Amino acid sequence: MKNLFINPVLNKEFKLRFRSFRTFLGLLSYLIAIGIVVIGYMVLETSIGGGAQFIRPAQSRVMFMVLAYLQLGLILFITPGLTSGVISGERERQTLNILLTTAQSSTSIIISKLTSSISYLLLLLAASLPFYSLVFLFGGVSPVTIVKVMGFYLFTIFAFGSFGILFSTLIRRTIVSMISTYGITLFLSGGAAFLFMISISYYDFANVKPPLVLPYILAAFNPPIVFSGLFEEGINQAFTDKMGISFPLIWSYLIIYTILALLALWVSIKKLRPNMNPKKG
Repeated sequence: MKNLFINPVLNKEFKLRFRSFRTFLGLLSYLIAIGIVVIGYMVLETSIGGGAQFIRPAQSRVMFMVLAYLQLGLILFITPGLTSGVISGERERQTLNILLTTAQSSTSIIISKLTSSISYLLLLLAASLPFYSLVFLFGGVSPVTIVKVMGFYLFTIFAFGSFGILFSTLIRRTIVSMISTYGITLFLSGGAAFLFMISISYYDFANVKPPLVLPYILAAFNPPIVFSGLFEEGINQAFTDKMGISFPLIWSYLIIYTILALLALWVSIKKLRPNMNPKKG
């Protein structure tokens, strides 16, 4: 187990990723994008249209929700780019065969690649925490909510990062792997929501009585819909009443994506050395 997380592959990935100027340039761009939204919102609320010169708790809560959704969108946008080329990139640089001849197992290589990619996203989350601290200056959001939001981020990064690793392992070209990863991410984050709304409209038009299984499943696949339930318990209750299914949507999301992520990692491990001794996996 120790070799999975402390090994030369992971050490190399950390050095290459965190010694690069592009890494910190990306971090700076990320913080600037978030800072513009937060500071811009505060300026609009306090100085435009004769507004009050202070931020009320209700406004602070709205600012927090805007920031949270913005960061979720950035995570869903950045994660495929960080993970979809980790194996195919080694193949294109003709270093994958050298890597496979080392004593590192397929599991160790895959986990190391995923860990190094996730670690950069964790750095982005940690660097953005000062913006969340602004919320506590004005009230409106409990620390428990912030913990839930951060936990949701971490799990989503792991799940969609696993998809990127899978496509990077199965597809030889990085650009194709990246397009495939962004495609599945776009479908799950946007397409599933669109299909959810269509199914709800159809069932309302057809006067179908609960339980509404198909809309529930589509909602469970969609991160933004599940994410909205973290802010207001009333949203979860309204969703339960509408769907006629009492099982919490967040738990369905966790179960579905845990299975998909573990399956993606398992396939990646098996396909990394498809024609080699299985004991190396």
